[in-house]
Amino acid sequence: MNDLSPTPSMALARELAGQFSRFAQVQAVAVAGSQASGRADASSDIDLYIYTRALIPLEARRAIVAARGASRADLNLHFWDLGDEWVDLPSGIEVDVIYWDAPWIEAQLARVLDQHQPGMGYTTSFWHTLRKSQILFDRAGWFQSLQARAAQPYPEPLREAIIAINHAVLRRVIPSYTHQLELAVRRADLISVNHRLAALLASYFDVVYALNRELHPGEKRLLEQTAARCPRRPAGMEEDIPALLRGAGAPDDGWLARLHGLLDRLDQLLAAEGFDPSTSRPRD
Repeated sequence: MNDLSPTPSMALARELAGQFSRFAQVQAVAVAGSQASGRADASSDIDLYIYTRALIPLEARRAIVAARGASRADLNLHFWDLGDEWVDLPSGIEVDVIYWDAPWIEAQLARVLDQHQPGMGYTTSFWHTLRKSQILFDRAGWFQSLQARAAQPYPEPLREAIIAINHAVLRRVIPSYTHQLELAVRRADLISVNHRLAALLASYFDVVYALNRELHPGEKRLLEQTAARCPRRPAGMEEDIPALLRGAGAPDDGWLARLHGLLDRLDQLLAAEGFDPSTSRPRD
């Protein structure tokens, strides 16, 4: 068990881990996010990951929440992963419990480490979660073994695959995000602008993180984290992206020019790092 700071949030996380460890189907319990990284602030919740071999019955999970009480609880959520969220009554701390199937997360790690399969944005986020998690309970050392596997270096074929697919879709191919944004601006379709800009930025950051051989930390505080983690960054990124986001409510030709400038500077960085922006692949 890792020696985490004895904050009220971590004390609660440890108590909950002890409750969940009583279920035979629980393989491991770990805390991730800001509580594990030391970046927690007054508004940070507890991200508690429960790795299971079978589903924990809802009534048993509800009993864990009821034991301390909750000022609000939304249990058995299926919007993303299976999860339970509640606000702990004694402390006021928000608890976010995520249930991940153990074989599924093993497969997610194999997808990037062995098969080198890129995603459209956030490719290495699960890998990052595993590597940065702090173990609270680990039946038979399963999670420790998984973390040891996650500690391996960044595979070069994965790096090249992430850059190839995510860079191409920024503006190099006909159905690129940039082309779709140009059409949306022409039509004054602000919902489409918002949707496509978010997708473009997801792929943009996937390229930047892969270029730096850094694991993608997720969407929170992303500019701040990129500045800290990625020494190879496109010039002007910290100014361009906030300007694009602020202007997305009334985009015009100047806004599109700034978007192209953002991508021009990414291309320049890729070229300086040995990639050909016209193919999205390393130069021969």
